[in-house]
Amino acid sequence: MSRYFTEDHEWVDIDGDIGTVGISEYAQEQLGDIVFVDVPEEGKELTKGDEAAVVESVKAASDVYSPVSGTVLEGNAELADTPGLVNEDPEGDGWFFKLTLSDPDEVKGLMDEVAYAAFVAKL
Repeated sequence: MSRYFTEDHEWVDIDGDIGTVGISEYAQEQLGDIVFVDVPEEGKELTKGDEAAVVESVKAASDVYSPVSGTVLEGNAELADTPGLVNEDPEGDGWFFKLTLSDPDEVKGLMDEVAYAAFVAKL
């Protein structure tokens, strides 16, 4: 499995033609305590860069953009009852949605973990 990041602090794990999307550790730290998450519905078609989800914290509400294009397989239903999972494990159990990739080559425009760490270090 390979993980890629966007400059908007989303990540996507690629496993075959399935991508799992969430927000980075850095993003959840910036947001603070997360109180609400709205994930996309199964079957929704997303194009790279589309608004895919909403995350609200005690500080602000933010859109989560799809780092790749595809069809949503599932949203993380646990986040409806336990939005704090994003704070506890943003790059694991706090994932937002899974999708079937429509263009696997899109990940070539994203950062790997090393490049993302360097990007965040400059912020």
